[in-house]
Amino acid sequence: MKNDIEKIVELALSEDIGQGDVSSGLIDDKIVEAEIICRDDAVICGVEFFNLCFLSLDPKIEIHWNVEDGSRVKSGDKICRLKGNTRTIVTAERAALNFLQILSATATQTNYIVSLINSTNAKLLDTRKTIPGLRKAQKYAVKCGGGVNHRMGLYDCIMLKENHILSIGSLEQLIKNAINQFPKTPIIVEVESLKELRSALLMKGIKRILCDNFSLKDLREAVKISEGICPLEASGGISEINIMDYARTGVDYISIGSITKDIKSIDLSLRFCS
Repeated sequence: MKNDIEKIVELALSEDIGQGDVSSGLIDDKIVEAEIICRDDAVICGVEFFNLCFLSLDPKIEIHWNVEDGSRVKSGDKICRLKGNTRTIVTAERAALNFLQILSATATQTNYIVSLINSTNAKLLDTRKTIPGLRKAQKYAVKCGGGVNHRMGLYDCIMLKENHILSIGSLEQLIKNAINQFPKTPIIVEVESLKELRSALLMKGIKRILCDNFSLKDLREAVKISEGICPLEASGGISEINIMDYARTGVDYISIGSITKDIKSIDLSLRFCS
């Protein structure tokens, strides 16, 4: 992931700095200390992204953390201290805080949802509904928050949905094609009814079945008929309000897109020390 972080940070700095930071050129060029203060209760994530934003501009900057990725902090906590060139700190500040705020928000939201279903056996999955360019970063943040990663992209898992099946005309044939062409790639099949679920349970080679927009009643029945045959994932129409109801059905996994796309950035501030 290191190379990915370097590419993402380089892009973030490039789009912000452009041909040069005209504002920082107006201030004194001296060595100062600064600290990062968290204004929300949060689960921190994005330390490496934050560090690289500063170190890319000045390898001599000193960064000392009081926490690490996955740490829980309270509002008012001082989580990091920096020492370095004034202009460099001011120039890298926004990009560094953006990463830390967004990834900490993802980890925090994930951790909250996970806490709601901790008393059940259901595991929380993320989705591909991520901020463009931050797929791996947000997936990492989900893990820091206690969630489990779904497929990373279209390349590491075969997921067969209604349109895939309609294009071939047969789920059985589609699975055969998948196994023949990608024998080591896991297969997930999405179903929209108990009838489709029963058909999928007859197929061999399926890693998991996704029950899309099932009612609680149908999902309970789905759990009963699939027990010991194939793990089930529930998705669609699930939020923090009703997730416990779905978890209590006995389903193995619950996937929610909101933990990566409907997030509120964690409030962080950088202040020079007097």
